[in-house]
Amino acid sequence: MAKALLGHVGGPDPRMVSEMRRLQQRIRDLEAELIRLQAQNDALAAQSHEESFTHLQDREPALT
Repeated sequence: MAKALLGHVGGPDPRMVSEMRRLQQRIRDLEAELIRLQAQNDALAAQSHEESFTHLQDREPALT
């Protein structure tokens, strides 16, 4: 138990610090990818909406 306490008090494990930094970078990369994909999705949705609206305007009027 003394070894466990000494290891805990001795400071952070360099491997754990390295892994935490790697994971934090991965989170930042994924968040950036998410923002990019959301922007791309918004642009595609707007384009689709414009195309469907244009398609409706091209229709001939119904006979009444």
